[in-house]
Amino acid sequence: MNEDVRLVDRRLLAVAQSRLAETPVLMLEGPRTVGKSTMLRQLATAHGATVVDLDDLAVRAAVRADPATWVDRPGLVLIDEYQHVPEVLDAIKARLNRSSRPGQFVLTGSAHFDSVPRTAQSLTGRLLRLPVLPLAVCELTGALGLLPHLTDIASLLDPQSKVTSRSQYIQKVVVGGLPLALAQPSAASRHRWMDQYVSLTLARDVAELANLRRASDLPDVLARAAGQTGQIMNAASIARVTGLGETAVREYLSLLEAVFLLRLLPAWGKTLTTRSSGRPKIHVVDSGIAARLLRLSADKLDLLDPTSLTEFGHLVETFAVGELLKEVSWTDGISGVGHWRTHNGDEVDLVLEDDEGGIIGIEVKAGGQIPAGGFRALEKLRDSTGDAFRLGITLYLGQQAYRHSDRLLALPLDRLWTV
Repeated sequence: MNEDVRLVDRRLLAVAQSRLAETPVLMLEGPRTVGKSTMLRQLATAHGATVVDLDDLAVRAAVRADPATWVDRPGLVLIDEYQHVPEVLDAIKARLNRSSRPGQFVLTGSAHFDSVPRTAQSLTGRLLRLPVLPLAVCELTGALGLLPHLTDIASLLDPQSKVTSRSQYIQKVVVGGLPLALAQPSAASRHRWMDQYVSLTLARDVAELANLRRASDLPDVLARAAGQTGQIMNAASIARVTGLGETAVREYLSLLEAVFLLRLLPAWGKTLTTRSSGRPKIHVVDSGIAARLLRLSADKLDLLDPTSLTEFGHLVETFAVGELLKEVSWTDGISGVGHWRTHNGDEVDLVLEDDEGGIIGIEVKAGGQIPAGGFRALEKLRDSTGDAFRLGITLYLGQQAYRHSDRLLALPLDRLWTV
């Protein structure tokens, strides 16, 4: 896939513009090379401002020497990769103590705000965080995506003229959504880029967050975690294989989440009981990175051998959950996300809860047909939550959209980018 990603309009840009009117400090945080700097430059152009680029070593040294001077300037102040000089947060706090009007600062960071040293005491209540994730396929195609259509069932069930083949699905999964990966001219060059991306993130960004005694174990922990993508996190299993203690593994997983290589999707919700699992699920943030860490190429996944089929199932779930959470990032009214799984093995891959307590359940299947019992988990979630349950959807690789039963639909996976 060689999309011209430079021409893609990010849905999040308009959201960022509107959020500036609501908060003194807007934080754009997400993986490296995902487009945060591009978005920051677009905001700077719109507001007639300039960007303070802390990836530039000379600028970084100057800001570290005198953060107050760089922060205390008229107009909108935009700082790229603030985590290189976390002292700027103290200077921002001092300025906000004089005035907390909205729209003073936009920061970008390639590490979770909570994980950066010196942030715990800074900017509480004055900062709004906005996740910037890899490109969604619906951004590339110009479609609205699935979430805006959840109140219009007829549009979801309407037959689509374009059919996505299994090979095309595989290609989207293994390429992922990182803009520079999408721009690579071949699979080989994409693989080289991804290998370097992972190595640099581990060597540079993790090192800024923690001084690990056994940093050399990080690539192995990441590879083992990638092997659990789309599955309940099992830190004990990773500890046994790597020879690390379970506490150390959990620390490493938290660091990998902090630099946006992993996502730990929490167990959902208010109705957790002794029959429900409270452990998070692991998802690699980008399905293309997950496929590369697992050494799963498009050609290998096309072979249909049993091992590849199982791994493809987990990758498809990670891909679909990732696409939906990208939509969540620019959608108002969603207050909670998670997964739901009972100890009997019934599982709903993604649960979305809106501000009024309404529940959307989404299951992902990697086959061309939904097997018998394929709606059982959604039926149990529907029955256990009653009127709060708005809709349950099983996404699969088949071609037909249909209504299964009360508030339950089967939809082709490509409804994520064709409606």
